[in-house]
Amino acid sequence: MPKTADIRLPDPSRWKALAFIALAQLMVVLDATIVNIALPHAQTALGISDANKQWVITAYALAFGGLLLFGGRIADLWGRKRTFVVGLIGFALASALGGAAQNQGMLFGSRALQGVFGALLAPAALSLLAVTFTDAKERAKAFGIYGAIAGGGGAVGLILGGFLTQALNWRWTFFVNIPFAIVAALGAYFVIREPAGSRNRSSLDIPGVVLSALGLVSLVYGFTRAESSGWSDALTIGMFIASGVLLLAFVVTESRVSSPLMPLRVLLDRNRGGVYLSLGLAIIAMFGLFLFLTYYLQVVRGYSPIRTGFAFLPMIAGMITGSTQIGARLMTRVPARKLMGPGFLTAAVGMLLLTQLEISSSYTLLILPAQLLLGLGMGTAFMPAMSLATHGVEPRDSGVASAMVNTSQQVGGAIGTALLNTVAASAATAYATSHAALGATDPELLKLQSMVHGFTGAIWWAVGILVAASAIALTFINAGRPSMAATGGASGSGDADGVEDEFKVPVVAH
Repeated sequence: MPKTADIRLPDPSRWKALAFIALAQLMVVLDATIVNIALPHAQTALGISDANKQWVITAYALAFGGLLLFGGRIADLWGRKRTFVVGLIGFALASALGGAAQNQGMLFGSRALQGVFGALLAPAALSLLAVTFTDAKERAKAFGIYGAIAGGGGAVGLILGGFLTQALNWRWTFFVNIPFAIVAALGAYFVIREPAGSRNRSSLDIPGVVLSALGLVSLVYGFTRAESSGWSDALTIGMFIASGVLLLAFVVTESRVSSPLMPLRVLLDRNRGGVYLSLGLAIIAMFGLFLFLTYYLQVVRGYSPIRTGFAFLPMIAGMITGSTQIGARLMTRVPARKLMGPGFLTAAVGMLLLTQLEISSSYTLLILPAQLLLGLGMGTAFMPAMSLATHGVEPRDSGVASAMVNTSQQVGGAIGTALLNTVAASAATAYATSHAALGATDPELLKLQSMVHGFTGAIWWAVGILVAASAIALTFINAGRPSMAATGGASGSGDADGVEDEFKVPVVAH
């Protein structure tokens, strides 16, 4: 049995380490949206058909989502620093391949490779943060910065993607990753000091790797295919059935093997389970919003790519404020659920405002305040969610616990894009059909009205999803506020509600 050791002195270079971890996380998160802006230009340049263009997004999503648990286990086995550096170097090489692509196969392959190395990089980054910052106040600040990047990086990607595509060309949306990766890798090599005795050197669970990878790939591909081929498509249904069978077999396997890929003790903890579920739901709503607002601003309002990117700045400002000024300052004073629950509800109010979108809606009076509320709410909720997801796990399990955070985000993003886009498309078609029958005379106006109607219909779903995320956070999560002392000390006295203070990380000696 592990035993509690003396309190470990903090790493004097921990804040420098945070800068390089945050830089790597920013690169991974913005890559999810930066390519979306450049996709039409890349499609034209390489002659990619409409039927195949989805693979620029899908190839990355399948590799990244399918291998995240494996990447988290590799981080625990190899060491987080080594995995982090390897992930950065590989991501840079894959990005260079994508930027130099001469045909669609080369581009699709580079995106898949980016997903593979991203699956190593993302859980290693979060688990490094978890084992580096153990003092409650410092941990709050560190995860505040990380949460702001995790939440706002997608919007930053829209800005950067618009600028690079319009000012240079689409290839620079890939090449821009190279300096990010080189700086982060060099910084990590010379600055990051991984705590001793925190690796999990158990043998690799090969059946778990295969079952989890195939199950997650089937799930992500099912939702991706549903977006393009419909929910009743035979292959879509088959992917969902296969995913259910494979993931069930994975859970059964993990309960029986001696060295599981995903120890069920990590997954079944009610606090971490509440974080994974509520965070995944919130990402569903958020990714749907990125999609709809991007189309609304560019197609309906005629914004350029750069102007569209800058139109998302209020959301970024709100996320940074919510994460670093609200979440980080209150995390050591109130339980996590009292930040996450109200945070998701605040975001739901912002989303509710966007249900009032019309063709001529004012950006200043409607979209800007809605984005501020969304950013404030998401930033306030993301920060304690990221921290609680890895708090209380043994250091040897921090990699897989971190991987589950990224898995919930990745699967949530795939579901959000497919589900809400399908809802929007169905609502738009119904609106166009009914109004055409009523004798609408301007086809172009009817097309825009139908599109906006579809967006608002899907946004109503997003409002409900955020309310559900808030309810789950308030119901499932019962951890008290973090102990104000460095972790590994005496247990805390609990929060004001009398809930036992479970929000601690033990320092484990092996």
